[in-house]
Amino acid sequence: MNTSARKWGTLAICLLVALVPNIDLTALNQAVPHLSADLHPSSTQILWIADAYGFALAGLLITMGGVGDRIGHKRLLLIGTALFAAASAVTAYAPTAELLIAARAVLGVAGATLMPSCLSLIRRAFAEPKERTMAVGAFMGVAGLAVGLGPVLGGALLDHFWWGSVFLINVPIMAAALVAGALVLPESRNPVPGRIDLPSVPLSVAGVLGVVYAVKEAAAHGLDQQRIYVSAAAGVLALAAFLIRQTRLDEPLIDVRLFRRAAFTGSVVTNMFAMFALVAQSLIFSLFFQLALGWSPLKAGLAGLPGAAGAVLGGVLLAPPLIAVLGRARVVTAGMLIAAAGYTMYLTIGLDTSYWAMVPAMLLAGIGMGMGLTVTGDTVLASVPKERSGAASAISETATELGGALGMAVLGSVLNAVYRNVLDLPAGVPAPAASAAADSLGAAWQTAAGLPDALAAQVVAAAREAFMDGMHAALVCSAGCAALVAVFALVTLRNVPKAIPDAEEPDLEKVISL
Repeated sequence: MNTSARKWGTLAICLLVALVPNIDLTALNQAVPHLSADLHPSSTQILWIADAYGFALAGLLITMGGVGDRIGHKRLLLIGTALFAAASAVTAYAPTAELLIAARAVLGVAGATLMPSCLSLIRRAFAEPKERTMAVGAFMGVAGLAVGLGPVLGGALLDHFWWGSVFLINVPIMAAALVAGALVLPESRNPVPGRIDLPSVPLSVAGVLGVVYAVKEAAAHGLDQQRIYVSAAAGVLALAAFLIRQTRLDEPLIDVRLFRRAAFTGSVVTNMFAMFALVAQSLIFSLFFQLALGWSPLKAGLAGLPGAAGAVLGGVLLAPPLIAVLGRARVVTAGMLIAAAGYTMYLTIGLDTSYWAMVPAMLLAGIGMGMGLTVTGDTVLASVPKERSGAASAISETATELGGALGMAVLGSVLNAVYRNVLDLPAGVPAPAASAAADSLGAAWQTAAGLPDALAAQVVAAAREAFMDGMHAALVCSAGCAALVAVFALVTLRNVPKAIPDAEEPDLEKVISL
């Protein structure tokens, strides 16, 4: 196979791999009611069914990035795709909640191998800067599109098949990627691999999991739980110990000197807080379409696709040529400002707003995020030597996971706080019912089902109006965050060249520095 064919074949395989984990993650949300009726999990088990994947993924990204740099990203990707396919089959036919949770955790382990490996292989295959940016944009765009496709595909499958079908669909896709990858993918690894420092692995896992768990628990239960502070403190201490250890090792799991580079640090931090803002569109509008408007999951999934399509447009078609004209810092800044404008336009949306009036805001937000995340993702890869691209990608992905968790916690808390403060229930609602309805819009719907029809309608109407106020407040926060990220990117990435040379570390140290 010639070099050009192998290069584009590598991208095609990586795009195929990018589809599956993101579709799986969003399709799970629709499958939970169906599998709950079949497996009868406890409330705690339901939480672990949802979180086991994300916790395993976030905790092992850094480790898997370092492993890939050492054993080869082609090899790691093939192992990951095979493991993902096998775990998906077990998930689909799990007879108990306990086995389902275990299978979801294994899926997270496999998922942690995929993103760093794919990005490292793209970095290796595309040496020309403009092509590399386009390839990264395509990868990011497809990953975002998959998030939008998850509810659509999940809804369609659940209309005709049992709940396990949303997981079983992963098997043939990953099997195809496994076979094609074995034949097409080039190897990508450090030619002088060092030993993996085993004590660093539990430190990195404990650190990331401690912080992510604390953030998720704060979002779900508020800040008055002691375990949240214990988990956060343990996570921060473990991460501190991990970073200190890396500075003293000849063969660290990650080279902390990467953070001395403005291009790398600025891009990672930008990615994290851009993802913080992006959560608004994925989380809040799912609730808006399904709970406030009463749409089905399938219809809500289809309604969200313009935002995902905008991300593909911004990342693949707009970002690469704009870099040559404006430079990386200005493209990221422009993207974040466009996204902020999209979030601001959402403030005009009400319960009676036409869907088509929402589409321009979705497109703007998607295009802006696609532009920004593509350029920062490409800059992370280009600002480190190929031999370290796996670890660098893993750091970036870990920051992205943390940013998403923070966004979920903060924006969800803002929405809920405003909802509770402005909710004005009609007279005659019993105190227990009023207390339950004040918890969330979903709880208000459930509460209304036990009230007389006229009173139930008034409760639902009041809850929908309060939800809109909360949604608008969260979107103001998202727009403000995107605007701040725009300024941050303009400052930290201002000296990064338009075309970062595909060079080794000594040259990059001269080109990209603080």
